[in-house]
Amino acid sequence: MNPRQLLYRTLDPDDALQLANRHLSGCDDGELYLEHSVSEAFGFDDGRLKTASYDNSSGFGLRGVTGETTAFAHANDISADAIERAAATLTLLDPSTGAAAAAPPRTNQAMYGAGNPLVEVPFARKVELCQQIDAAARARDPRVAQVSVGLHASWRVIEIVRADGFVATDVRPLVRLGVQIVAAEGDRREVGQFGIGGRYLYESLFDPATWNRAIDEALAQALTNLRSEAAPAGEMPVVLGPGWCGVLLHEAVGHGLEGDFNRKGTSAFSGRIGSRVAAPGVTVIDDGAIQDRRGSLTIDDEGTPTRRNVLIEDGILKGYLQDRLNARLMGVEPTGSGRRESFAHAPMPRMTNTFMLAGNDDPGELVERVKDGIFAKSFGGGQVDITSGKFVFGCTEAYRIRNGRIAEPVKGATLIGDGPTVLTRIKGIGNDLALDEGIGVCGKAGQSIPAGVGQPSLLIDGLTVGGTAA
Repeated sequence: MNPRQLLYRTLDPDDALQLANRHLSGCDDGELYLEHSVSEAFGFDDGRLKTASYDNSSGFGLRGVTGETTAFAHANDISADAIERAAATLTLLDPSTGAAAAAPPRTNQAMYGAGNPLVEVPFARKVELCQQIDAAARARDPRVAQVSVGLHASWRVIEIVRADGFVATDVRPLVRLGVQIVAAEGDRREVGQFGIGGRYLYESLFDPATWNRAIDEALAQALTNLRSEAAPAGEMPVVLGPGWCGVLLHEAVGHGLEGDFNRKGTSAFSGRIGSRVAAPGVTVIDDGAIQDRRGSLTIDDEGTPTRRNVLIEDGILKGYLQDRLNARLMGVEPTGSGRRESFAHAPMPRMTNTFMLAGNDDPGELVERVKDGIFAKSFGGGQVDITSGKFVFGCTEAYRIRNGRIAEPVKGATLIGDGPTVLTRIKGIGNDLALDEGIGVCGKAGQSIPAGVGQPSLLIDGLTVGGTAA
């Protein structure tokens, strides 16, 4: 079956166009958003399959926008009658007084294939993979006390229908493998974890080289944490490792560069286009057009093709991430950043793959510059306040730096600061840019979406480290 036919089992495509035209023509902007999605998840723990789930859903969201006001209704029934009922919400909008917004541009470039990963591999083979990973991890080291494996895949077909006759379709695969290992020695137990994924089929995750690397990385982190000591506390230099540590950039800086916060003046970066906001050499990119990446999209959830957006260039603020509504109100172009969790949510400006470009410094030399500090290799959870940019991040793997050398691992380190200040305190940028492995989930206003992060090694001259050492 053509993926598009899944959207039109109970609705004729011509009827969808007519409904969009009839109900949205009096609005400044808006769309009929159709979606069919399937997903599965396996949880393997303590040597057995603990959970296995499958979800199949379809629905639509009807959105009309006039001025700054949005009317939105949704239902899990893709039918003409349901759309007609949802259109009653649009009567709450004031009549448009201007010309309707132009349709998005077209693109012929797809960022991923259209295959469905859920049907690629039999159920039994997925369970067998979890068993293989569990057995291989336990055989690695006698200190392995517990192994947890998570396997997830989804396949989503979306279509955007506008009043002006614009129709755009996208088919989006997504897979993820996660391995968590608990290592025990005496009375002490520590955790290590590693995940990998992207917008492709299961095939690469089932490659023994891939899942064995996941085991090795998770086990190495767990064993490192077994010998960790209490983290120090105070303000000190911090070196951030490449790749996943870009989640700090994503949270502390990226959200503050989204258009809605800046239009409303609630971001620490509001009204600062053209101003220096970061140290020289700092260039921050958001790029949704990277092949097969977790945060990538061929088109965003309003139909705008994704692209490479330069947010900060050599320390100068160049622009914000924009959906169609905020771009129109701010008098700029949409950046392909209108994203939504599902048909039940209205779009808003969101990040895709957000990262800092590499510099010229040798990563080892960045460590050598630090007499006493912290090297953070991996982060866990964190919190950020958009208005101030203040953040708190917990390290899942970190080390003490003593006299320019990486020393003992530390446990319980948290990094505390604010995004705008951190950007100005970057004193070294490594030549080792790396993107994350493809497991990121971004939350905003109750919506969760897949996202990517990345950065080179960074030397930050002075972050507050919250530790547990006496």
